Amino acid sequence: MEKYSLDNDSVVMSRDEVRAVDAWAINEVGVAGVVLMENAGRSCAELIMEKLSGGAGRKVCIFCGTGNNGGDGYVIARHLVNSGFEVVVAICGEYEKVRGDARINLEILEWLGQAIERVDPKGKGAAGLVRALADGADMVVDGLFGTGLAGQLRGGYGELIENINKLGCPILAVDIPSGLDCDTGEPLGAAIRADYTVTFVAAKKGFANPGAAAYTGEVYIASIGVERRGELR
Repeated sequence: MEKYSLDNDSVVMSRDEVRAVDAWAINEVGVAGVVLMENAGRSCAELIMEKLSGGAGRKVCIFCGTGNNGGDGYVIARHLVNSGFEVVVAICGEYEKVRGDARINLEILEWLGQAIERVDPKGKGAAGLVRALADGADMVVDGLFGTGLAGQLRGGYGELIENINKLGCPILAVDIPSGLDCDTGEPLGAAIRADYTVTFVAAKKGFANPGAAAYTGEVYIASIGVERRGELR
């Protein structure tokens, strides 16, 4: 993984460019989406294990959305469980909305015996449930929303994000802090304030916004397993 900073010569991509690379990898190269998800999630798990290697703490709480960002979270959970970590996984939204590659990874995790918790972002007890699930965690993973999020947060997700921010625990964001606009680096009503962000393929355009660093923390760029570097700079 490459560590990103505004001063280095990292590739930077917009939301549409990220989608184009994913489409290229799947449709032209022939790499299945579930393989891209595996590579992304494994990279996040490796950084978590590195960051927690110096202490005794080995509990990680993963908050997953219902899309592919949540799917990355299920991959992270599997690798951490396989490495002996205590893992709490929570779907933040309706279970039935988890489909495609994300559903494949969710079902693998369930088959392995991992309990899957549920958080209703609009529920009255959501704040208390978030605190209870993350109690004693050494790191929290934000797998709620990816780069495709556009428009203001709705349906209680803004409050959910603020409740996660209040946990006082190190946070790792998957691809981009949930609630941060990929292209502008501005929060869409609320955004996760991560200590670490593992982003895929390239740094995102919004990370160049000087204010974005308060949300991304340290940014690491991870490969999805295929590279198309020549035309991206």
